[in-house]
Amino acid sequence: MPGVTPPTTVHSPLRLYGRSGELTVLDTLLTRLRRGDGGALALTAPPGTGVTTLLDHAVAAHRSPGTGPVLHTVAAPAERRVPHSGLHALLCAVPDGLVPGGPDRVLRDGLAPTALLGLLRRLGAERPLLVCVDDADLWDPDSRAALVFAARRLGPGSRVAVLIGSGDEGAVAGLPALRLGPLDDDAAAALLDRLTGHRADADRGDPVVRGEPAGEAVHPVVRGELIREAGGNPRLLTDLTARLTPGQLAGRTPLPHPPAGADDVLAAHAARLGHLPADTRALLLIAAAAHEHEAEGAGADLALVRRAAASAAVPPAASDLALHGPGGTAGALQPAGDRVHFREPLMRRALLHRAPPHHRRAVHDLLAGLLAPGFAALVQRACAAPGPDARLAAALEAAAVRPRPHAERAAALVRAAALTPDGPGRATRYVAAAEQMLLAGEPGRARGLLARAGVPPGQGDAYAGHGPQAGPGATRPRHAAAHHVRGLLALRDGPAPDAHATLLTAARLLAPHDPGRARDALLGAAEAAWAAGDALGYLDALTRIPADRADRALAQYRDGMCAVLRGRLGEGHALLRRCLGSAARSHDPETLLRAGAAGLVLGDLDAACRAGARALAAVHASGADALLPQALEHLAYAELRAGRHARARAHALDGLRAARRNGQPNAAAPLHAVLALAASVESGTRECAAHADAALAGAAPHGLVQAATLATWAQARADLAAGRPAEAAARLDPLVAPGPGRGHFATRMLAVPCYVEASVLSGRRGRGGGADPVAGAVAEFAVWASRTTDPQVPAQLARCRALLAPAGEVAGRYGEALAHHGRAGGDFEQARTRLLFGSWLRRRRRTREAREPLRDALVGFERCGAAAWAARASGELRAAGEAVEGPGPSGAAAPLAALTPQQQRIARCVAEGATNREVALRLSVSTRTVDHHLRNVFAALGVRSRTELAGLLRTGPEDPYGPPGLQDRDEKEAAHP
Repeated sequence: MPGVTPPTTVHSPLRLYGRSGELTVLDTLLTRLRRGDGGALALTAPPGTGVTTLLDHAVAAHRSPGTGPVLHTVAAPAERRVPHSGLHALLCAVPDGLVPGGPDRVLRDGLAPTALLGLLRRLGAERPLLVCVDDADLWDPDSRAALVFAARRLGPGSRVAVLIGSGDEGAVAGLPALRLGPLDDDAAAALLDRLTGHRADADRGDPVVRGEPAGEAVHPVVRGELIREAGGNPRLLTDLTARLTPGQLAGRTPLPHPPAGADDVLAAHAARLGHLPADTRALLLIAAAAHEHEAEGAGADLALVRRAAASAAVPPAASDLALHGPGGTAGALQPAGDRVHFREPLMRRALLHRAPPHHRRAVHDLLAGLLAPGFAALVQRACAAPGPDARLAAALEAAAVRPRPHAERAAALVRAAALTPDGPGRATRYVAAAEQMLLAGEPGRARGLLARAGVPPGQGDAYAGHGPQAGPGATRPRHAAAHHVRGLLALRDGPAPDAHATLLTAARLLAPHDPGRARDALLGAAEAAWAAGDALGYLDALTRIPADRADRALAQYRDGMCAVLRGRLGEGHALLRRCLGSAARSHDPETLLRAGAAGLVLGDLDAACRAGARALAAVHASGADALLPQALEHLAYAELRAGRHARARAHALDGLRAARRNGQPNAAAPLHAVLALAASVESGTRECAAHADAALAGAAPHGLVQAATLATWAQARADLAAGRPAEAAARLDPLVAPGPGRGHFATRMLAVPCYVEASVLSGRRGRGGGADPVAGAVAEFAVWASRTTDPQVPAQLARCRALLAPAGEVAGRYGEALAHHGRAGGDFEQARTRLLFGSWLRRRRRTREAREPLRDALVGFERCGAAAWAARASGELRAAGEAVEGPGPSGAAAPLAALTPQQQRIARCVAEGATNREVALRLSVSTRTVDHHLRNVFAALGVRSRTELAGLLRTGPEDPYGPPGLQDRDEKEAAHP
């Protein structure tokens, strides 16, 4: 009804997601209206897309300042055939006496379009008038024609604006139109957060949520499934979410099948076709049915649709109307070459959902008869089947094999299961469909299929994937296969140790009757153990894989990795090199991913990058979308190790999008870690911290030790770039030093050069007496360096030894490191060594000698895009007495223009909140030197405290008065620097 106020349970004002562009257009129209100019705008979109919400926003915005009157109405579909009923509803909102003869005369005599135009102008003469009509395409034709006629003629000076919502673009032809598209995933996720915040609010008193924890987060897989099912339609997303219990939202219980809550939106879509002739509706139903055997998004064969229409005696005019609509407007179908698509995907679902079952089955049977025998015909016969059909189910299952994509195989197995009578056969097919759906990158739908299989889950909830308890019948093939799928699901979004245990159990249960799948389960268990940093678990899973002469690359990988982990390095490296050679002829994504891992273990980074690129291509070619985040992660990590940070960042961002799209939070954590590492080189602390925090937030609850190790290393490297060596050393201590909190067994050694640098620069080396942990870390790094062919490692080892060497040996050690860098290449690591060497020379007061390595370091950092490190090198170079280009005397840099380079560095450090001792450590000078320079800084700038200095320099836009806690510094130091 017009003007109905939303329920009090809905937050006010209205929140609109993903509609910033549309809101800008509306606000511009209303601003012009308040200035006295009129105009018209049509908002076109399918049902549920948000037109009504936008119109309500415009009405509220116009009314809130008391600008002027509003005529607001929503079409009543039941009155569609009553002449002038739409205008009657609109004019009922006009104050008495302003409509000659009253609104009832409109129904009796009609209202000429020119008379409506004159009436609207009179109504807007005193105050700006806003006219809002929703669902105008459901008005009677005479009313709509009069409204559109009047709206076209309202312009500057009319003081009347008309907003029309319509599901049909043709109904508002000639007006400026703004078509609303579906919400993108980010906007849909924001809306879902709001919806579930309401849903989990215990004070609503809803019986569904009573007794459940308030504010419980939506499980990532459930989130992805809801967003996918809604297809960007906000009303459908709202309805689907409202039907779920808190347990289903949190992932403790499976989602219903079919999803509940779509009826209203689908009915609204189907109602839009009610005015079309019966022949046209029949052709649209044929087109909707012809999509069923096609891959998602591929459309239907236009020739098949036309042949089916001719067989059903549908005249060609119906096809023209479906494709082009009345009056040359866009129809429901959109041709694309020899294919045809529905302009609105929900329209296809609505047609199939609302058609009488016997009509729908007849259309599918017609299509099956026109198709050649094969997969497509089987799918259409399955859609036409009125009940179980064992022979048809078996034929569908036999057709769901390679090279058909995983998604199509899953859909065929689902249909086969639906045609199978209740019993073990149906459950087995649902489990097989779940596995294929998982490989297609749809974990949410895979879980739903497992639930439909009726195989009881193991220990733990429906989504966490905890290790199973083998109960009665657990050795049956379908139970073993279900454990395997659950383990693979847990590998993607559950605790890694639980996935490891689940997959080991699945391998044991599968071994007697399905050795191939048992081997795959063991490989999954090894992957879970690797992610968890469990070297013994990884070794145990690999050793259980039986010998397979048919897969030489796998056997070489297994034996090579086992040999390396047991310390037989020569044997292991030889086997891994053979694995790289065997995989070079493979097109299997998983074989190539293992080859990339072998290259990383060997330190052959070029080989790792090549294998990673081929693995990514193979994933795209095979349609194994579930492997896409993993392939991008492997390639990004290999590029990062090779020093190609920009490429690594690009691949990691693609991988992160794929992980979110496929519902794989466990893949997102290491990708965030790679992005943090790239940011620690390129962007500095803020972006690095954001990605590292995201990686650690995902890694901690799921035991992803490798992701946590890489993220912590990234934070420490960013600390070093920002001149905070003490913080960097504190972060790396637990990862590198002996003890139970050590980092990942395969990646912790990569952080040792940062640990040594941070410990030496911060003066933490040898604290507390006893053995020197820094020297111990270097000794361990030297052993590891002898086992890898990574070209950067010898240079890093020489750099570590230079940092620990007596003064007389330092220059020689740095020279050795730079010689190694010259052979290995790589701008970033070489620039780091030059920076440390130049800084050491400057501290020894050999400033003239220091300038060359510092200058080379600055150029190297700039060449590889390491902005934060380039800033550090610039500071060292200025301190060595060389002028370096920097920001002009404006903004925060202006007050520093009168200071010396060393004073500028000290002032910036103090403004960031560092104590005098921390500044001394950061700049490698004495505390006494800092005291002296800081007094001169205070005198030159005319400030009396550290707080005033921070306020003068405005250290950051989000915190213009300096970092928190600055005023809590020791008062003596603040007043007397």
